[in-house]
Amino acid sequence: MRKSMALLILILGIQFAGLTQTQSEKPKLVVGIIVDQMRQEYLYRFKDRFVEGGFKRFSEQGFMLTNGHYNYIPTYTGPGHASVYTGTTPATHGIIANEWYNRQLGKFVYCAEDSTVSHVGGTAENGKISPRNLLTTSITDELRFATAKRAKVVGIAIKDRGASLPAGHTGDAYWYDSSNGEFMTSTYYYSAETLPKWVSDFNAKKIPDSYLKQTWNPLFPITTYKNSLPDDNAFEGMFVGKTSPTFPYHLDSLKSSNGGYGLISSTPYGNSLTLDFSYAAIEGEKLGQRDETDFLAVSFSSPDYIGHRFGPSSVEVEDNYLRLDQELAKFFDYLDQKIGKGQYLVFLSADHAVAEVPAYMVSERVPAGNFNSGMLSGQLKGFAMAMYGEGNWVLSYSNEQIFLNKDLAKEKKIDFVQMQRDFADFVLRFRGVKEAYTATDLRSQEFTKSRPHLLQMGYNHKASGDVLLVLEPAWLTGGQRGTTHGSGYSYDTHVPISFYGWGIKPGQSSEYTTVTDIAPTLAILLKIKFPNGTTGNPIRSIVQ
Repeated sequence: MRKSMALLILILGIQFAGLTQTQSEKPKLVVGIIVDQMRQEYLYRFKDRFVEGGFKRFSEQGFMLTNGHYNYIPTYTGPGHASVYTGTTPATHGIIANEWYNRQLGKFVYCAEDSTVSHVGGTAENGKISPRNLLTTSITDELRFATAKRAKVVGIAIKDRGASLPAGHTGDAYWYDSSNGEFMTSTYYYSAETLPKWVSDFNAKKIPDSYLKQTWNPLFPITTYKNSLPDDNAFEGMFVGKTSPTFPYHLDSLKSSNGGYGLISSTPYGNSLTLDFSYAAIEGEKLGQRDETDFLAVSFSSPDYIGHRFGPSSVEVEDNYLRLDQELAKFFDYLDQKIGKGQYLVFLSADHAVAEVPAYMVSERVPAGNFNSGMLSGQLKGFAMAMYGEGNWVLSYSNEQIFLNKDLAKEKKIDFVQMQRDFADFVLRFRGVKEAYTATDLRSQEFTKSRPHLLQMGYNHKASGDVLLVLEPAWLTGGQRGTTHGSGYSYDTHVPISFYGWGIKPGQSSEYTTVTDIAPTLAILLKIKFPNGTTGNPIRSIVQ
């Protein structure tokens, strides 16, 4: 009798477990978090002051890929967001930079620009935005298609490109208008003349006004920020109206001379505002509260603005991450209550990392420098005139790429392949230039490793330049204060790749992983198609 009862209990237990598994076959909500300009190293450097439940959820309860990288050049915001969500690189998805020279139009184009649409909410000059330059589907598109578009997708960021590219071609996107302090969209996403009520209600609260009346002081006594340079140093950029790059920052007095409502982007309150709007989106769209898996794509733009101005070793950057950590802890607690623990899936990554300030490296006797792109442009034109005679030979030098006038070369019967090689040899004379590759090299050869491979993965046959430069390590195009990114060196490519929540077993791996592996991993977990240009692979330690 006892054996029969035990067997019955076992059978019922197995059936109940199967029923539970069926009910939880997919997460209610996927949350994609991109932190603009985040190094993997920050998760270690600032950990001692991270609270329980913020970034520690990924390291202690989630699965962390500690050797995650970008696998192409250039490492910029537009290509970064596109690559994470499409599972491929600029060679395929077409977003080769934040903006690039377009030969056919004879001008620069912005990665998220669309002259055929107009603003909904916000102001007209900030409304011509869509994902039409993105040449492939995204994981968010595939989720929509898999559910006959019943699944909802919402992309949110201060930067328009940080919202529009993750939302894909079929989702909704909202970004911050620095002209009037509102979140807005375009007619690509929303055909009505007015914003959805929940967005209008949010804007009516004038939340940016309250943030911009505050003073940004460090969370802790400033003398305790041991993981940063002294607050007052010669390597950080300054706000207009301040004589030193030091705390406190009285935002009310700085606002008028530092971009008005745009000032919030360069403070931690930009992260707070982004999350405020994310809460409103979850409530307003009932994300994760229906019978379909929804997707919220959140990009935190402020770390990039702060990092560019102050550099990765600044107190401001450290304080920003400590504050963001606390904000994320509250956000995840909210999701636990609203969606349910274990019912939502989160991934964390970045659109690129960042280089150290070259002037600081030089002060420590580390080889580094600032590359003068304006000087090079002039030298290129002089070289062309001396080699080939009068003519507009150099159409553009941008994103460390030289665009040459192929039509003029054809007209004057000049060997264009040799012309590329001439320019590649010429630029190697300049201090700070490490390597130069021609478009012919990238089209005719298959590079499998190192910088040529990264260039090739970022090289688009229709859109990229004719000669591509690689600068020396720690060399940047810029000034003496602040920093930037864009290279294929590890300080720009090494970013977080972590998953937490539904279907994720805790653990970590140091196996080399790329950001283009994120989308196919999500596709396996969600049991949907890969984005149609995917070149990455599912992360085996997560999906098996």
